[in-house]
Amino acid sequence: MKAIVSVDGDTLAWREVPEPRLRPGEVLVDVHATALNRADLAQRAGHYPPPPGESEILGLEVAGVVAEVPAGVRGVHRGDRVCALLAGGGYAERVAVPAMMLMAVPEGWSLVQAAALPEAALTSFLNLFLEAELRPGERVLVHGGASGVGTAAIAQARLAGATVFATAGSQEKVTACHALGADLAIDYRREDFADRIRAHPAGGEVDVILDMVGEPYFERNMDLLAVGGRMVFIATMGGRHATLDIRRLMARRATLKGSTLRARPQEEKIRIREAFLERFGQALAEGRLAPTVFAVLPIAEAERAHALMRVNENIGKIVLQVREGAERAV
Repeated sequence: MKAIVSVDGDTLAWREVPEPRLRPGEVLVDVHATALNRADLAQRAGHYPPPPGESEILGLEVAGVVAEVPAGVRGVHRGDRVCALLAGGGYAERVAVPAMMLMAVPEGWSLVQAAALPEAALTSFLNLFLEAELRPGERVLVHGGASGVGTAAIAQARLAGATVFATAGSQEKVTACHALGADLAIDYRREDFADRIRAHPAGGEVDVILDMVGEPYFERNMDLLAVGGRMVFIATMGGRHATLDIRRLMARRATLKGSTLRARPQEEKIRIREAFLERFGQALAEGRLAPTVFAVLPIAEAERAHALMRVNENIGKIVLQVREGAERAV
């Protein structure tokens, strides 16, 4: 099969590689589309290796068609249209996937659209609802609201009955956040997000903060947290060091959590998938929850797709199309 490999430790190229070997409980999926994540850029730079025993090929999510189902694997059939979160291996023509991680592609979706769902949707769900325990009527601040995870978080929090604030880096991104359901979106390049939230009729303080920026926002995030507030860190794009006043944390009775998804045990990922589908499966089927796709490029242009992600102008997900017809809805 073909997959994206790094040539001379730098350039990405579409080359022949060995096919994946199935482990117990896995099925083989013909990949029709995969999607980019910032973790791909980090892995490529040598900062985020895959978990032990997982594929070195980039790609944390795919959508495609089941090609092989070993004896003993139940509930999956050849020809099923599926998408899945991966620990690696998505930038390829085929990938081995634990059968329990597969999600059926909703009726009316294309495989391009489905490829943009798993990583952002499950990351958002994990951190908003399982880690931060977001409840109806609470106020949530989503930093990076126009990112893949950010767009998913806004949509999920809105469906859950929360008041949603978001930050973004341009007026176009602010508009997109509002369209997804944010009650207030702030262009952080032009305004102070903390001041805008305090001035908002539903603002003042927030119960949950989903942060992917880190150090530059830490003080303002702490100032905004309500008593009993929860802040979850999922990335440190702006810096990883911050100074914490422990007494302020105690007075707020606040909770600070760090969270990653890729390195969690497979059994835990399966439980996250099940909980997500239990809560939002109907919304997916009814079209009330769907990923935001910014651009679709051929898999052979993975290098150009990475360059597009680096400039940080995307609203939602960048998808790589592996097979013809992946853009057609069924």
